[in-house]
Amino acid sequence: MSSKLCVVGAAAALFHRHFHRFSPSKFTPFLLTSPHFSFYFNSPSLFSYRSYSIHDDDPRLILNSLRQQCKLGFSNIEQPLSLYHELNSLRPFSSIIDFGMLFTAMCLRPNLYSLNILANSYCRLGYVELGFSILALTIKLGFEPDIVTFNTLINGLVHTHHFDHAIRLLDKIVKLGYQPDLIVYGTMLKGLCSTGNNARALNLLRNMESHGHCMHVVIYNTIIDSLCKNQLLPQALRLFAEMKSKGIPPNVVTYTTLIRGMCTVGHWKEAKEYLTEMLRNDIPPSIETYTVLIDMYCKEGMVDKARAIFEYMIKKGQAPNIITYNALIDGYCLHGEMHEAEQLMDLMVNSGCKLNAVTFNCLINGYCKSIKLEKGISLLREMPLKGLTPDVVTYTTLIDALCKDRRLTCARRLFKEMKAQAVKPNVVTWNSLIDGLCKTGQINEAIKTVNEMKNNGVVPNIITYNILIDGLCESGRLEEGMDIFSFCQDNGLQLDVKSYTTIIKGLCKKGLLTNAEELFNKMVDYGCPPNDCTFNTIIRGFLDGMDIRRALELVSIMRNKGFAADNHTISSFATFLSNPNVSDADKYLLKKSLRIE
Repeated sequence: MSSKLCVVGAAAALFHRHFHRFSPSKFTPFLLTSPHFSFYFNSPSLFSYRSYSIHDDDPRLILNSLRQQCKLGFSNIEQPLSLYHELNSLRPFSSIIDFGMLFTAMCLRPNLYSLNILANSYCRLGYVELGFSILALTIKLGFEPDIVTFNTLINGLVHTHHFDHAIRLLDKIVKLGYQPDLIVYGTMLKGLCSTGNNARALNLLRNMESHGHCMHVVIYNTIIDSLCKNQLLPQALRLFAEMKSKGIPPNVVTYTTLIRGMCTVGHWKEAKEYLTEMLRNDIPPSIETYTVLIDMYCKEGMVDKARAIFEYMIKKGQAPNIITYNALIDGYCLHGEMHEAEQLMDLMVNSGCKLNAVTFNCLINGYCKSIKLEKGISLLREMPLKGLTPDVVTYTTLIDALCKDRRLTCARRLFKEMKAQAVKPNVVTWNSLIDGLCKTGQINEAIKTVNEMKNNGVVPNIITYNILIDGLCESGRLEEGMDIFSFCQDNGLQLDVKSYTTIIKGLCKKGLLTNAEELFNKMVDYGCPPNDCTFNTIIRGFLDGMDIRRALELVSIMRNKGFAADNHTISSFATFLSNPNVSDADKYLLKKSLRIE
């Protein structure tokens, strides 16, 4: 920590000692070591002063003049602040005592304004309890706290996530006759919404109304945004209707928030309707609105429509930002249109919009999906030349693609590189590597990698265990796969449909059809009903066991559930029609059930 911060902190400590309010042992260590306490001297209003410079290069004369003026006192705040900068410019730094003398002289006659500033400094540092200490000091000195005092403390409680205390304090000061402003309420709402506490936020909104506050669109926007982010769209729409009924006109932020919320849950039609309503109300879309729409169309596979919106926004004078460009580039990449993605990237650069890591990650993902891995690796190497640092997404995308392409040596080399670059692999990175090992039959190495993963502080998830179970079953090591399956059950890890389907597949491969069907029938009881993949897996199991009748019964059940046989299953059925070992009765039943006669 710099000496400058030390001396400022020490001066503040002397302020406390002067009033004998707190023991030095309680506050001095914090003030002397806090790396943030320069906030008090960073206020723009405190630096708007005329110069009262001593204009002398001799440190001794500067210090003598300082001490003399501290004894005489100051008539305004500009004088001591000018002296502070003179003192701070000395090299080597002056003694802490000199800074303490200056600050003490400034604070000999504190007022409510200066005490509020000090309380605010503590609260912004996250030391709200010290802010309350200043409240006690304020009262002890005979000053009556004002709404600024309480607003400061409430803001401090909100920023340190003490929402219950903030709400209780708010209730108390309202009962005492103080009237908090919309900024305080807005801060509390923002804090509650940031933690997903929507119910408390709505209660606070009702309290504001009961206290006669004139509601502002920003207040509603804050809660609507939180509800949409938590996919509570019906509640968000009810609040939207309420604000309109109360004569509060929604703005572009309101509509953009709702459109984004609808797109998130796949309500594309409704999103378009609200866009139409926004335009009908003569509210021009913002860059954020256009970006949401572009992203929506890209995710729906309608990249041409997304491009049309992109060009329309430019025509309307809205310059796309990095997020807009990345959304459209990602759309092209996801659909393998890499030439268009590259052209858009060139347009982006020519427009003066700098590429970022997200841009490169989108392009790398696109090349990986197009099996152009060398191009993806080339982009990885290009990133540092552009002043960009590859992140965990960059490396994981490439490692996963290399593993799927059975290029394990290259994937492991990249895995070591990312760790050497201090990029910590996450669970997805480890899973990609483990899956690659299992797919290439290196099961023991995969198990070893899972243990290494744990030793590196990354907790395996159900996907990790599903990969291992599948690898073991494919290698004929069903019992070990079952052991992992049981381990997941015993340790409260939520097994998914993939887990059950994998074990059922393993049991079928071993010819244990009774066990497979027993587990299949229990899936619903375990809260994990079979899907189309599960049905197709067990049907093929019965076909391999030459039990055509049971396989056809399961086909009937599958159809009633709304699922259909996949090409692999249909092909398996078809082979039985030409199999001489299959009876004519079974062939007839087969043709009738499959409607191919």
